[in-house]
Amino acid sequence: MNARVHQAARRLGQVGQLALAAGATLATQVALAVNDLPGGPAVNQLNLHPPVTKIAVDQIWLHNFMMIICVLIFVAVFGVMFYSIFKHRKSKGAVAANFHESVAVEIAWTIVPFVIVILMALPATKVVVAMKDTTNADVTIKATGYQWEWGYDYLKGEGEGIGFISALDAGQREMSDSGKPAGDDYLFRVDHPLVVPVNKKIRIITTANDVIHAWMVPAFGVKQDAIPGFVRDTWFKAEKEGNFYGQCAELCGKEHAYMPIHVKVVSAAEYTQWVNEQKKVMAAKADDPSKVWELPALVARGEKVYNTNCAACHKADGKGAGPIKPLDGAAVVLSDDKLKQVAVVLNGQNQNTMPSWKQLSDTDLAAVITFTKNSWSNKTGQLVQPAEVLAARK
Repeated sequence: MNARVHQAARRLGQVGQLALAAGATLATQVALAVNDLPGGPAVNQLNLHPPVTKIAVDQIWLHNFMMIICVLIFVAVFGVMFYSIFKHRKSKGAVAANFHESVAVEIAWTIVPFVIVILMALPATKVVVAMKDTTNADVTIKATGYQWEWGYDYLKGEGEGIGFISALDAGQREMSDSGKPAGDDYLFRVDHPLVVPVNKKIRIITTANDVIHAWMVPAFGVKQDAIPGFVRDTWFKAEKEGNFYGQCAELCGKEHAYMPIHVKVVSAAEYTQWVNEQKKVMAAKADDPSKVWELPALVARGEKVYNTNCAACHKADGKGAGPIKPLDGAAVVLSDDKLKQVAVVLNGQNQNTMPSWKQLSDTDLAAVITFTKNSWSNKTGQLVQPAEVLAARK
């Protein structure tokens, strides 16, 4: 009797533990619950993203139109088929008709599909042609895909000359590494969003530095591949101010999920103010490549450059991971010939497993190389000046 009581108590305890575990799981799910991200994905989203450009509106109309045609074809074909099976079933004594080469049937199944194709092709062609018309743009921006961030250069229009790198916000990376995501914009927040004016035609020229990427913002109805060695373009004209989000839509390596796109659409006045501020910032940050730096200052700057651009692959401790070679104790880093490492950083190596970082300034490259040569167990005391990097570019 006592054994049965103890057994029942144990079972009751197990049930209690399961209930507590289920409660904890539910509490965790509630804590991690997210809401729709305005300008980004919605929770349990089924339909296309709410459009903010005319092209996106046309795409949604075209999608719905094609769906209606497909449903009508489905209903017509399967309706006739099931009706025929039911009406002319053998149990009712139906006898199959015996005929051959019906001209009416031949004409019908030629004309009907032709008409359907024309009905689908005309509006589709109109939308595709509009999507490819990048003429008369107010602002032209080059978007360059890197592993794993976007480089933006304002080529024409208001803001010409502005350029920056847009990467995943460092706080988002920490959330991912800790396994504790938070916020509706998880893995969508960047350090420098792309800023454009509302109601202006923005031409986006896409290319890539290493592998194939794709620049995609669903709210704009835009998705354009960025291919190394090729230049392609697309455009959008946002009719609403706000923040709009997208992602690299081409599998581009292990950090593919950490390559978001954030476009901030502002009024004309706000855009002009932003342009003026950016030009002041660029002027303040402009480095004289002939400046001679002291080792401590260059190492301090190099640490910031490393954490922003290099730590994702080579790790904060310089040990690397998997196919990524360590920098701590690396022969090229310890070599007395500083130009070997300069060449690797400028040109990449191992079929772009180590990509080129030419987009960084001479001072930033000199700083990050100096940082690696004097960090962890690498105590070389060597220093690379910006002028040496500039000379190596030529």
